[in-house]
Amino acid sequence: MRQRWTRFLALDDTWRRPLPRAWLRQDVLSALAFLALAAVGLEAARSLGVLTPSRPLWEQYLVLAVTALVVVWRRRYPLTAVVLVAAAMFVTGVLMPELMAQFIPQLLYLLGFFSAVAWGAPRRRVLVVIAVTMLFMFGWIVWQLRWGDSPSDAVGAAPTGLMSPGVAGAVYVFLINAVYFGSALSVGQVAWRTARQRDVLERQARTIEEQSTELQRQATLDERMRIARELHDVVAHHVAVIGVQAGAARKTLTRRPEGTADALQHIEASAREAVGEMRALLGTLRTDGDDRTPQPGVADIRALVDQVRADGLRVSYDEVETRPGLLADVPQVVGLSLYRTAQEALTNIRRHSTAASASVVVRALEEADGRFAEVEVLDDGRPRGGTGGSGLGLVGMRERITAHGGLGDIGPRETGGYRVRVRFPLAVAR
Repeated sequence: MRQRWTRFLALDDTWRRPLPRAWLRQDVLSALAFLALAAVGLEAARSLGVLTPSRPLWEQYLVLAVTALVVVWRRRYPLTAVVLVAAAMFVTGVLMPELMAQFIPQLLYLLGFFSAVAWGAPRRRVLVVIAVTMLFMFGWIVWQLRWGDSPSDAVGAAPTGLMSPGVAGAVYVFLINAVYFGSALSVGQVAWRTARQRDVLERQARTIEEQSTELQRQATLDERMRIARELHDVVAHHVAVIGVQAGAARKTLTRRPEGTADALQHIEASAREAVGEMRALLGTLRTDGDDRTPQPGVADIRALVDQVRADGLRVSYDEVETRPGLLADVPQVVGLSLYRTAQEALTNIRRHSTAASASVVVRALEEADGRFAEVEVLDDGRPRGGTGGSGLGLVGMRERITAHGGLGDIGPRETGGYRVRVRFPLAVAR
Protein backbone atom coordinates (compact mmCIF):
# COMPACT_ATOMS: atom_id res chain seq x y z
CA MET A 1 0.00 0.00 0.00
CA ARG A 2 2.80 2.36 0.91
CA GLN A 3 4.64 1.58 -2.33
CA ARG A 4 1.46 2.21 -4.31
CA TRP A 5 1.04 5.68 -2.76
CA THR A 6 4.74 6.40 -3.24
CA ARG A 7 4.44 5.50 -6.92
CA PHE A 8 1.23 7.53 -7.35
CA LEU A 9 2.69 10.61 -5.67
CA ALA A 10 6.07 10.07 -7.42
CA LEU A 11 7.92 10.96 -4.23
CA ASP A 12 11.31 9.92 -5.64
CA ASP A 13 10.90 11.98 -8.80
CA THR A 14 13.10 15.09 -9.07
CA TRP A 15 11.84 16.14 -12.51
CA ARG A 16 11.07 19.83 -12.83
CA ARG A 17 8.22 20.69 -15.12
CA PRO A 18 9.55 23.09 -17.78
CA LEU A 19 7.92 26.49 -17.91
CA PRO A 20 6.10 27.58 -21.07
CA ARG A 21 8.00 30.04 -23.21
CA ALA A 22 5.64 32.95 -22.42
CA TRP A 23 4.73 31.89 -18.87
CA LEU A 24 5.24 35.32 -17.27
CA ARG A 25 3.04 37.16 -19.77
CA GLN A 26 0.35 34.47 -19.47
CA ASP A 27 0.31 34.57 -15.67
CA VAL A 28 0.34 38.36 -15.52
CA LEU A 29 -2.68 38.47 -17.84
CA SER A 30 -4.40 35.77 -15.79
CA ALA A 31 -3.79 37.67 -12.56
CA LEU A 32 -5.11 40.90 -14.08
CA ALA A 33 -8.22 39.09 -15.32
CA PHE A 34 -8.85 37.58 -11.88
CA LEU A 35 -8.33 40.97 -10.26
CA ALA A 36 -10.81 42.63 -12.63
CA LEU A 37 -13.41 39.91 -11.99
CA ALA A 38 -12.85 40.17 -8.22
CA ALA A 39 -13.38 43.93 -8.38
CA VAL A 40 -16.61 43.49 -10.35
CA GLY A 41 -17.83 40.84 -7.91
CA LEU A 42 -16.93 43.02 -4.92
CA GLU A 43 -18.82 46.02 -6.29
CA ALA A 44 -21.81 43.83 -7.21
CA ALA A 45 -21.96 42.44 -3.66
CA ARG A 46 -21.71 45.95 -2.21
CA SER A 47 -24.44 47.19 -4.54
CA LEU A 48 -26.77 44.32 -3.57
CA GLY A 49 -26.19 45.03 0.10
CA VAL A 50 -25.02 41.48 0.81
CA LEU A 51 -21.55 42.65 1.80
CA THR A 52 -21.05 44.51 5.04
CA PRO A 53 -17.37 45.55 4.91
CA SER A 54 -15.43 45.46 8.17
CA ARG A 55 -12.42 47.32 6.72
CA PRO A 56 -12.02 50.34 4.42
CA LEU A 57 -12.61 49.69 0.72
CA TRP A 58 -9.03 50.48 -0.30
CA GLU A 59 -7.74 47.79 2.08
CA GLN A 60 -10.00 45.23 0.45
CA TYR A 61 -8.70 46.13 -3.00
CA LEU A 62 -5.13 46.03 -1.68
CA VAL A 63 -5.63 42.48 -0.36
CA LEU A 64 -7.05 41.37 -3.71
CA ALA A 65 -4.13 42.96 -5.59
CA VAL A 66 -1.53 41.32 -3.32
CA THR A 67 -3.16 37.92 -3.73
CA ALA A 68 -3.26 38.34 -7.51
CA LEU A 69 0.44 39.35 -7.47
CA VAL A 70 1.33 36.16 -5.65
CA VAL A 71 -0.54 34.12 -8.27
CA VAL A 72 1.67 35.65 -10.98
CA TRP A 73 4.57 33.51 -9.64
CA ARG A 74 2.51 30.37 -9.09
CA ARG A 75 4.40 28.41 -11.78
CA ARG A 76 7.88 29.89 -11.34
CA TYR A 77 7.94 29.50 -7.52
CA PRO A 78 4.95 27.21 -6.83
CA LEU A 79 5.80 26.18 -3.26
CA THR A 80 6.59 29.73 -2.14
CA ALA A 81 3.41 30.92 -3.85
CA VAL A 82 1.17 28.40 -2.06
CA VAL A 83 2.58 29.41 1.33
CA LEU A 84 1.92 33.08 0.55
CA VAL A 85 -1.56 32.25 -0.77
CA ALA A 86 -2.37 30.41 2.47
CA ALA A 87 -1.07 33.38 4.45
CA ALA A 88 -3.20 35.77 2.38
CA MET A 89 -6.21 33.52 2.90
CA PHE A 90 -5.62 33.50 6.66
CA VAL A 91 -5.12 37.27 6.95
CA THR A 92 -8.16 37.95 4.77
CA GLY A 93 -10.28 35.47 6.73
CA VAL A 94 -9.32 37.07 10.07
CA LEU A 95 -9.55 40.74 9.07
CA MET A 96 -12.11 40.62 6.23
CA PRO A 97 -14.09 37.36 6.36
CA GLU A 98 -16.80 38.77 4.14
CA LEU A 99 -14.20 39.38 1.38
CA MET A 100 -12.68 35.90 1.64
CA ALA A 101 -16.13 34.38 1.16
CA GLN A 102 -16.46 36.01 -2.27
CA PHE A 103 -16.32 33.64 -5.27
CA ILE A 104 -13.36 35.11 -7.20
CA PRO A 105 -10.98 35.31 -4.20
CA GLN A 106 -11.84 31.67 -3.54
CA LEU A 107 -10.76 30.85 -7.12
CA LEU A 108 -7.45 32.65 -6.55
CA TYR A 109 -6.76 30.54 -3.46
CA LEU A 110 -7.79 27.42 -5.35
CA LEU A 111 -5.39 28.30 -8.17
CA GLY A 112 -2.52 28.68 -5.71
CA PHE A 113 -3.00 25.21 -4.20
CA PHE A 114 -3.53 23.64 -7.63
CA SER A 115 -0.30 25.18 -8.98
CA ALA A 116 1.78 23.96 -6.03
CA VAL A 117 0.95 20.34 -6.89
CA ALA A 118 0.93 20.80 -10.68
CA TRP A 119 4.31 22.59 -10.87
CA GLY A 120 6.19 21.93 -7.62
CA ALA A 121 9.44 19.92 -7.47
CA PRO A 122 10.91 17.77 -6.09
CA ARG A 123 7.79 15.84 -5.22
CA ARG A 124 8.80 14.88 -1.70
CA ARG A 125 9.25 18.57 -0.86
CA VAL A 126 5.84 19.30 -2.42
CA LEU A 127 4.25 16.72 -0.12
CA VAL A 128 5.87 18.26 2.97
CA VAL A 129 4.88 21.84 2.08
CA ILE A 130 1.30 20.86 1.19
CA ALA A 131 0.94 18.74 4.35
CA VAL A 132 2.15 21.56 6.60
CA THR A 133 -0.04 24.11 4.81
CA MET A 134 -3.12 21.89 5.01
CA LEU A 135 -2.48 21.17 8.68
CA PHE A 136 -2.37 24.91 9.30
CA MET A 137 -5.54 25.57 7.29
CA PHE A 138 -7.59 22.86 9.03
CA GLY A 139 -6.18 23.90 12.39
CA TRP A 140 -7.47 27.37 11.66
CA ILE A 141 -10.89 25.91 10.79
CA VAL A 142 -10.97 24.04 14.11
CA TRP A 143 -10.04 27.22 15.94
CA GLN A 144 -12.83 29.10 14.15
CA LEU A 145 -15.38 26.43 15.03
CA ARG A 146 -14.29 26.33 18.66
CA TRP A 147 -13.69 29.97 19.47
CA GLY A 148 -14.87 31.97 16.45
CA ASP A 149 -18.09 32.31 14.50
CA SER A 150 -19.79 29.03 13.54
CA PRO A 151 -22.28 28.36 10.73
CA SER A 152 -24.70 27.25 13.43
CA ASP A 153 -24.87 30.87 14.62
CA ALA A 154 -26.75 31.76 11.45
CA VAL A 155 -29.54 29.24 12.08
CA GLY A 156 -32.95 30.94 11.81
CA ALA A 157 -35.78 28.40 11.74
CA ALA A 158 -36.06 25.47 14.09
CA PRO A 159 -33.61 22.65 13.21
CA THR A 160 -35.21 19.54 11.68
CA GLY A 161 -32.14 17.42 10.80
CA LEU A 162 -30.55 14.46 12.53
CA MET A 163 -27.61 16.50 13.90
CA SER A 164 -27.41 19.27 16.42
CA PRO A 165 -26.67 22.75 15.00
CA GLY A 166 -23.10 22.71 16.35
CA VAL A 167 -22.24 19.30 14.86
CA ALA A 168 -23.99 20.17 11.61
CA GLY A 169 -22.01 23.39 11.31
CA ALA A 170 -18.70 21.58 11.84
CA VAL A 171 -19.60 18.81 9.35
CA TYR A 172 -20.72 21.37 6.79
CA VAL A 173 -17.50 23.40 7.04
CA PHE A 174 -15.28 20.33 6.90
CA LEU A 175 -17.13 18.90 3.90
CA ILE A 176 -16.83 22.15 1.96
CA ASN A 177 -13.12 22.51 2.70
CA ALA A 178 -12.39 18.84 2.04
CA VAL A 179 -13.99 19.12 -1.39
CA TYR A 180 -12.34 22.51 -1.97
CA PHE A 181 -8.79 21.51 -1.10
CA GLY A 182 -9.14 17.89 -2.26
CA SER A 183 -10.27 18.97 -5.73
CA ALA A 184 -7.43 21.48 -6.10
CA LEU A 185 -4.78 18.98 -4.99
CA SER A 186 -6.18 16.04 -7.00
CA VAL A 187 -6.51 18.00 -10.23
CA GLY A 188 -3.00 19.41 -9.69
CA GLN A 189 -1.57 15.90 -9.28
CA VAL A 190 -3.32 14.73 -12.45
CA ALA A 191 -1.97 17.76 -14.33
CA TRP A 192 1.57 17.04 -13.11
CA ARG A 193 1.39 13.35 -14.04
CA THR A 194 0.04 14.22 -17.48
CA ALA A 195 2.90 16.66 -18.08
CA ARG A 196 5.40 14.09 -16.77
CA GLN A 197 4.12 11.39 -19.09
CA ARG A 198 4.21 13.81 -22.01
CA ASP A 199 7.83 14.65 -21.19
CA VAL A 200 8.72 10.94 -20.99
CA LEU A 201 7.09 10.30 -24.37
CA GLU A 202 8.93 13.26 -25.92
CA ARG A 203 12.24 12.00 -24.54
CA GLN A 204 11.53 8.51 -25.79
CA ALA A 205 10.67 9.92 -29.21
CA ARG A 206 13.97 11.82 -29.27
CA THR A 207 15.81 8.69 -28.17
CA ILE A 208 14.15 6.63 -30.90
CA GLU A 209 15.03 9.31 -33.44
CA GLU A 210 18.65 9.39 -32.25
CA GLN A 211 18.86 5.61 -32.33
CA SER A 212 17.31 5.53 -35.79
CA THR A 213 19.84 8.07 -37.00
CA GLU A 214 22.65 6.06 -35.40
CA LEU A 215 21.40 2.85 -37.03
CA GLN A 216 21.26 4.57 -40.40
CA ARG A 217 24.76 5.91 -39.91
CA GLN A 218 26.01 2.47 -38.88
CA ALA A 219 24.32 0.89 -41.88
CA THR A 220 26.00 3.47 -44.12
CA LEU A 221 29.38 2.73 -42.55
CA ASP A 222 28.84 -1.01 -42.99
CA GLU A 223 27.95 -0.49 -46.64
CA ARG A 224 31.02 1.67 -47.16
CA MET A 225 33.19 -0.99 -45.56
CA ARG A 226 31.72 -3.57 -47.93
CA ILE A 227 32.42 -1.29 -50.88
CA ALA A 228 35.93 -0.68 -49.61
CA ARG A 229 36.56 -4.44 -49.53
CA GLU A 230 35.19 -4.75 -53.05
CA LEU A 231 37.41 -1.88 -54.15
CA HIS A 232 40.41 -3.62 -52.63
CA ASP A 233 39.56 -6.83 -54.48
CA VAL A 234 39.07 -4.98 -57.76
CA VAL A 235 42.34 -3.09 -57.52
CA ALA A 236 44.28 -6.15 -56.37
CA HIS A 237 42.91 -8.27 -59.23
CA HIS A 238 43.62 -5.75 -61.98
CA VAL A 239 47.04 -4.81 -60.63
CA ALA A 240 47.95 -8.52 -60.56
CA VAL A 241 46.77 -8.93 -64.16
CA ILE A 242 48.70 -5.84 -65.24
CA GLY A 243 51.80 -7.21 -63.52
CA VAL A 244 51.55 -10.51 -65.36
CA GLN A 245 50.95 -8.83 -68.73
CA ALA A 246 53.82 -6.43 -68.15
CA GLY A 247 56.16 -9.37 -67.43
CA ALA A 248 55.05 -11.11 -70.61
CA ALA A 249 55.58 -7.93 -72.65
CA ARG A 250 59.09 -7.55 -71.27
CA LYS A 251 60.04 -11.10 -72.26
CA THR A 252 58.62 -10.85 -75.79
CA LEU A 253 59.79 -7.30 -76.49
CA THR A 254 62.84 -8.31 -78.59
CA ARG A 255 61.89 -11.80 -79.74
CA ARG A 256 58.23 -11.41 -80.71
CA PRO A 257 57.09 -7.78 -81.01
CA GLU A 258 53.54 -8.76 -81.99
CA GLY A 259 53.21 -10.62 -78.66
CA THR A 260 54.41 -7.49 -76.87
CA ALA A 261 51.70 -5.40 -78.54
CA ASP A 262 49.15 -7.98 -77.50
CA ALA A 263 50.29 -7.80 -73.87
CA LEU A 264 50.25 -4.01 -73.89
CA GLN A 265 46.68 -4.05 -75.19
CA HIS A 266 45.68 -6.33 -72.30
CA ILE A 267 47.45 -3.99 -69.88
CA GLU A 268 45.59 -1.01 -71.33
CA ALA A 269 42.23 -2.81 -71.14
CA SER A 270 42.85 -3.94 -67.56
CA ALA A 271 43.85 -0.43 -66.54
CA ARG A 272 40.74 1.10 -68.12
CA GLU A 273 38.50 -1.51 -66.57
CA ALA A 274 40.10 -0.97 -63.14
CA VAL A 275 39.64 2.80 -63.40
CA GLY A 276 36.01 2.39 -64.45
CA GLU A 277 35.16 0.03 -61.60
CA MET A 278 37.00 2.25 -59.10
CA ARG A 279 35.01 5.28 -60.26
CA ALA A 280 31.74 3.35 -59.94
CA LEU A 281 32.56 2.14 -56.44
CA LEU A 282 33.90 5.49 -55.23
CA GLY A 283 30.82 7.23 -56.60
CA THR A 284 28.59 5.19 -54.28
CA LEU A 285 30.67 6.36 -51.31
CA ARG A 286 29.74 9.99 -51.92
CA THR A 287 26.72 11.37 -50.08
CA ASP A 288 24.60 14.37 -50.93
CA GLY A 289 25.64 17.46 -49.01
CA ASP A 290 28.81 15.84 -47.67
CA ASP A 291 30.66 18.86 -46.28
CA ARG A 292 33.39 16.73 -44.72
CA THR A 293 32.83 18.23 -41.29
CA PRO A 294 35.87 17.55 -39.08
CA GLN A 295 35.51 15.19 -36.15
CA PRO A 296 34.83 16.91 -32.79
CA GLY A 297 37.62 17.40 -30.29
CA VAL A 298 38.43 18.93 -26.91
CA ALA A 299 37.35 22.40 -28.02
CA ASP A 300 33.86 21.08 -28.84
CA ILE A 301 33.10 19.70 -25.36
CA ARG A 302 31.93 23.14 -24.18
CA ALA A 303 29.34 23.26 -26.99
CA LEU A 304 28.26 19.72 -26.06
CA VAL A 305 27.66 20.88 -22.46
CA ASP A 306 25.68 23.90 -23.70
CA GLN A 307 23.48 21.58 -25.76
CA VAL A 308 22.80 19.36 -22.74
CA ARG A 309 21.96 22.45 -20.66
CA ALA A 310 19.42 23.46 -23.30
CA ASP A 311 17.75 20.06 -22.86
CA GLY A 312 17.11 20.83 -19.16
CA LEU A 313 20.03 19.32 -17.21
CA ARG A 314 22.09 21.72 -15.07
CA VAL A 315 25.73 21.13 -16.05
CA SER A 316 28.83 23.04 -14.99
CA TYR A 317 31.94 23.07 -17.18
CA ASP A 318 35.58 23.75 -16.27
CA GLU A 319 38.95 23.49 -17.99
CA VAL A 320 42.17 22.88 -16.08
CA GLU A 321 45.66 23.32 -17.57
CA THR A 322 49.01 23.14 -15.84
CA ARG A 323 50.21 25.69 -18.38
CA PRO A 324 48.26 27.88 -20.83
CA GLY A 325 47.71 26.36 -24.27
CA LEU A 326 48.25 22.75 -23.22
CA LEU A 327 44.68 21.78 -24.14
CA ALA A 328 45.20 23.17 -27.62
CA ASP A 329 48.10 20.74 -28.09
CA VAL A 330 45.94 17.66 -27.47
CA PRO A 331 46.08 15.49 -30.64
CA GLN A 332 42.87 15.20 -32.62
CA VAL A 333 42.53 11.46 -32.08
CA VAL A 334 42.80 11.89 -28.28
CA GLY A 335 40.46 14.90 -28.34
CA LEU A 336 37.85 12.85 -30.22
CA SER A 337 38.01 10.10 -27.59
CA LEU A 338 37.62 12.68 -24.78
CA TYR A 339 34.62 14.21 -26.57
CA ARG A 340 32.94 10.83 -27.15
CA THR A 341 33.50 9.87 -23.52
CA ALA A 342 31.87 13.08 -22.25
CA GLN A 343 29.04 12.68 -24.76
CA GLU A 344 28.30 9.11 -23.68
CA ALA A 345 28.49 10.01 -19.96
CA LEU A 346 26.06 12.94 -20.32
CA THR A 347 23.69 10.84 -22.44
CA ASN A 348 23.65 8.15 -19.74
CA ILE A 349 22.84 10.79 -17.09
CA ARG A 350 19.88 12.08 -19.09
CA ARG A 351 18.51 8.63 -19.91
CA HIS A 352 19.29 6.48 -16.88
CA SER A 353 19.82 8.74 -13.82
CA THR A 354 17.69 10.79 -11.44
CA ALA A 355 20.44 13.45 -11.33
CA ALA A 356 19.32 17.09 -11.40
CA SER A 357 22.84 18.42 -12.01
CA ALA A 358 26.22 17.30 -13.28
CA SER A 359 29.74 18.66 -13.78
CA VAL A 360 32.23 18.23 -16.61
CA VAL A 361 35.93 18.97 -16.10
CA VAL A 362 38.54 18.71 -18.87
CA ARG A 363 42.18 18.67 -17.78
CA ALA A 364 45.53 18.83 -19.55
CA LEU A 365 48.34 18.03 -17.11
CA GLU A 366 52.12 17.90 -17.18
CA GLU A 367 53.37 15.54 -14.50
CA ALA A 368 56.63 13.86 -13.62
CA ASP A 369 55.84 10.75 -15.66
CA GLY A 370 54.42 12.47 -18.72
CA ARG A 371 51.68 14.64 -20.18
CA PHE A 372 48.04 13.60 -19.89
CA ALA A 373 44.60 14.74 -21.01
CA GLU A 374 41.51 13.65 -19.13
CA VAL A 375 37.79 14.29 -18.82
CA GLU A 376 35.72 13.77 -15.67
CA VAL A 377 31.90 13.75 -15.55
CA LEU A 378 30.17 13.65 -12.14
CA ASP A 379 26.49 13.59 -11.24
CA ASP A 380 24.43 13.53 -8.04
CA GLY A 381 21.77 11.03 -9.03
CA ARG A 382 20.82 7.41 -8.66
CA PRO A 383 20.00 4.82 -11.35
CA ARG A 384 16.45 5.31 -12.60
CA GLY A 385 14.40 2.13 -12.58
CA GLY A 386 13.28 0.60 -15.86
CA THR A 387 15.78 2.53 -18.00
CA GLY A 388 18.60 0.02 -18.35
CA GLY A 389 20.65 0.46 -21.51
CA SER A 390 22.53 -1.98 -23.71
CA GLY A 391 25.89 -1.32 -22.03
CA LEU A 392 27.54 -0.61 -25.36
CA GLY A 393 28.40 2.94 -24.30
CA LEU A 394 30.52 1.73 -21.37
CA VAL A 395 32.11 -0.88 -23.62
CA GLY A 396 33.05 1.88 -26.07
CA MET A 397 34.62 3.93 -23.25
CA ARG A 398 36.75 1.00 -22.14
CA GLU A 399 37.79 0.24 -25.71
CA ARG A 400 39.03 3.82 -26.11
CA ILE A 401 40.93 3.54 -22.83
CA THR A 402 42.61 0.34 -24.05
CA ALA A 403 43.36 1.77 -27.50
CA HIS A 404 45.13 4.83 -26.04
CA GLY A 405 46.80 2.99 -23.16
CA GLY A 406 44.87 5.16 -20.70
CA LEU A 407 43.20 4.79 -17.32
CA GLY A 408 39.54 4.90 -16.37
CA ASP A 409 37.43 5.24 -13.24
CA ILE A 410 33.84 4.43 -14.15
CA GLY A 411 31.19 3.62 -11.57
CA PRO A 412 29.18 4.81 -8.53
CA ARG A 413 30.79 7.15 -6.00
CA GLU A 414 30.89 6.40 -2.29
CA THR A 415 29.42 9.84 -1.57
CA GLY A 416 26.55 9.29 -4.00
CA GLY A 417 26.15 9.80 -7.70
CA TYR A 418 28.23 8.41 -10.57
CA ARG A 419 31.71 9.16 -11.88
CA VAL A 420 33.20 8.77 -15.35
CA ARG A 421 36.87 9.74 -15.38
CA VAL A 422 39.11 8.83 -18.30
CA ARG A 423 42.81 9.74 -18.68
CA PHE A 424 44.86 9.38 -21.87
CA PRO A 425 48.65 9.81 -22.11
CA LEU A 426 49.95 12.45 -24.54
CA ALA A 427 53.72 12.02 -24.30
CA VAL A 428 56.35 10.56 -22.02
CA ALA A 429 58.25 13.09 -19.91
CA ARG A 430 61.94 13.41 -20.66
